[in-house]
Amino acid sequence: MNYEESKDYLKRYLKARIPVITINSSEKNRILRLIKEIQDELNYEFNMYSMSDGIVDLKTGNVVNEEKTLMSALDYISEEIRVKNNGNYILSDITDIASPNIVTRYLIDIISKAEHTSNVIIIISSENIWPNIEKLGIGMKLAYPTDIELRQTIIDTIKPYEDRIKVEWDDKDYTNAATYLQGLSEMEVKNIITSLIVTGEVLKSDLKELKYSKQKLFNDIAGLEAIEIEEDFDIAGLDNLKEWLKEKKVLIDPNRKEELSQRGIKPPKGVLLTGIPGCGKSLCAKAISNIFNIPLYRLDLATVQGEYVGQSERQLKEALDTAEYVSPCVLWIDEIEKGLDDHNSAITSKLIGQFLFWLQENKKPVFVVASANSIEKLPAELVRKGRFDEIFFVDLPNKEERRELLKLYGRKYLRVELRDELLEQLTDVTNGFASSDIEASMRNITYKLIANPDMRLTESVLIDELKRVVSISKTNPEKIEAIKSWGKSRAMPASKIIE
Repeated sequence: MNYEESKDYLKRYLKARIPVITINSSEKNRILRLIKEIQDELNYEFNMYSMSDGIVDLKTGNVVNEEKTLMSALDYISEEIRVKNNGNYILSDITDIASPNIVTRYLIDIISKAEHTSNVIIIISSENIWPNIEKLGIGMKLAYPTDIELRQTIIDTIKPYEDRIKVEWDDKDYTNAATYLQGLSEMEVKNIITSLIVTGEVLKSDLKELKYSKQKLFNDIAGLEAIEIEEDFDIAGLDNLKEWLKEKKVLIDPNRKEELSQRGIKPPKGVLLTGIPGCGKSLCAKAISNIFNIPLYRLDLATVQGEYVGQSERQLKEALDTAEYVSPCVLWIDEIEKGLDDHNSAITSKLIGQFLFWLQENKKPVFVVASANSIEKLPAELVRKGRFDEIFFVDLPNKEERRELLKLYGRKYLRVELRDELLEQLTDVTNGFASSDIEASMRNITYKLIANPDMRLTESVLIDELKRVVSISKTNPEKIEAIKSWGKSRAMPASKIIE
């Protein structure tokens, strides 16, 4: 529940005099602010226990009981409940209440007395609470702040310093910052923003740092890996795919969230890329991350699968939950068919069902990019219309794409600009090459130049080296034709058809 929902429910439970209300959250200060708002509205009195102060009046802060041990606090509350009706008591900073022990059993006894005298005990804890305690009342869980709440928190944190530091952010930047930091606690967000303020300026370029601020929090999640990419990373060709992605970029803009919500439309779910091996499907995930300007994370389904009962499902849930937590992001599942190959096994069937359910129900801005070389190995329910926003087929590069690739790797590896006449020749020589064939060839030529300082890079060297390559279309022509036949009838072409 968000802040306002939690406030409404807690107010209702207090009016109903539920004897114990457990609130699961690590944001103690945020919950106390919520309770103080209710206190002002209902004119209720609250006494609160904490390890540092003992028991204090929540409104005035005056000490009611100086004993700071939990057992002494429980003794005080027990006596108060015995002689008074309609009291409200808050227990924070308490531990070891997940199992039966002297503290939890004493609590149950106090709660039972509270029920008969219309007293209420509110337990604030980030830890698990013994079910026998929860059964005596009602449990709540306060969700982390929404993007709307965080936007206001960020504004309130920066505003007092606007006259003393340089602030470049406009309304759109505040919205983007809130989206990037969603999933963090209010205090964590305040700390991150304060760390920007102390530099003496809050710049538009700081938004990039915010995008990756949550990344360090998930290093131990099985199967999930953060992928670093160059700022100017791009891929040659695939113009149909790029045009489609530019449309989707507009839809995942945080500033369009409200408009989509009003129309009952969810943000884009993702794309499935299939086609000929070595033609850039994996590189597309990096390019999409750059186009959308959001972080990229790789999910390895093979690593997720464990050897113990329930381990695979738990680890996949952790990975998907973490992807939501670090959103907005691109979630890349490379060669998805390998992770879900044995869909006749009970474990894989469960993983497929779990993933499909998440893909359908996820409301966070996680854009999935799944690639497959052998799409026929995927279960039918994964490739049916509507699972992904679109299925694209990545074919062997056409003539214009080969030209772009040769220019790209000529600059990157050979450090030369290839003249147009030579490019025309090389484009013809590389007919039938996969993108990886062209990159590997240009890289091998570079290796030879580095290893042989006396060797000169000439046009004939380039042509001869490329002519020696046995491309993928020659090594397995039957398989390539079969893949092409599937793609032409079942998927959108990623490239413009010009030859």
